[in-house]
Amino acid sequence: MIITSCSAQNTTEPAGDESSLTVLSYNIHHSNPPTAGGLIDLESIAAVIMESEADIVGLQEVDIFTERSGKDLHMAKELAEMTGMDYFYFSKGIDFQGGEYGTAILSKFPLGEMETIPLPSPEGTEPRTLSLAKILHPALGEIYFANTHLDYTSVENSLAQAKKITETLAPKQQPVVMVGDFNAEPSSETIQFLDEYYIRTCGNSCAPTIPVVNPTKAIDFIMYSKEMGISTQSHEVIPESYASDHLPVKAVLNFE
Repeated sequence: MIITSCSAQNTTEPAGDESSLTVLSYNIHHSNPPTAGGLIDLESIAAVIMESEADIVGLQEVDIFTERSGKDLHMAKELAEMTGMDYFYFSKGIDFQGGEYGTAILSKFPLGEMETIPLPSPEGTEPRTLSLAKILHPALGEIYFANTHLDYTSVENSLAQAKKITETLAPKQQPVVMVGDFNAEPSSETIQFLDEYYIRTCGNSCAPTIPVVNPTKAIDFIMYSKEMGISTQSHEVIPESYASDHLPVKAVLNFE
């Protein structure tokens, strides 16, 4: 187990419906718009996050101090500050270009336990992780928030990673909300396996999330643990086609 944590310092609590939670999942392509050459455009990613009015965000493909994005740029920290998210947690997947590359959780609510769990990654494949943080919500109590980015090169390994995730999260007594780029469509073995344990906010009609122009595949999802008093109030794929090569996914969850 690898444990790494970091949080912003502002402690202002967000206002809003105390029985619901707005969640965003977004593969941000290291804040590099695919049509903009090597430009790093944090403002565009931050705008998507702010316009979504999300309480908690799971980001994939995040750079920290890399050559391509900026040796002095902590992308997770900067996006947290730009979007008014008071707390953040970066999880390294790999060392990359003198820095680190992985996923990040941004939250308007305090974070408790934070850890990065390595997922099965056979030799020759890019190491993948499950990022996990306990959200300390003033009205809803403790909620585990998980964020991941699964392997796309092997169906067998993707399924093995999904099994590791369920083994890790199954013992949790609190509700679990999980987001990510699963690199697998709803009909895949991986998503079908996860469906045994979690409810997808898109149900059986998941709108595609890639490519951003004329999308054809749904591989980015928000899901939550069954029988924990959570239900889906709304789900949408945001039609933002400039900032990244994935469309962001937003859901509003109700808690009993």
